[in-house]
Amino acid sequence: MMYGYENDWGAGSWVFMTLLMLVVAGAVIVSVLALVRSNRANTAAPYAGPGSARRILDERFARGEIDESEYATRRDLLSSS
Repeated sequence: MMYGYENDWGAGSWVFMTLLMLVVAGAVIVSVLALVRSNRANTAAPYAGPGSARRILDERFARGEIDESEYATRRDLLSSS
């Protein structure tokens, strides 16, 4: 017995604990990278995709940033292209 500690695993216990620590550290790193990439993808282009210009125009009109005549003019331009 060594200093009151008993270990039934023998000398291989440090190998197991080292591998376990590497697996846990790897899981944490992969999780953080996945969250960062997910967040970056969501904030990079929130209006990307088909119909995004029309959606932005509708939102600006709903917020009162543009009046009805400007809305109609821009809507017609978008639908003609």
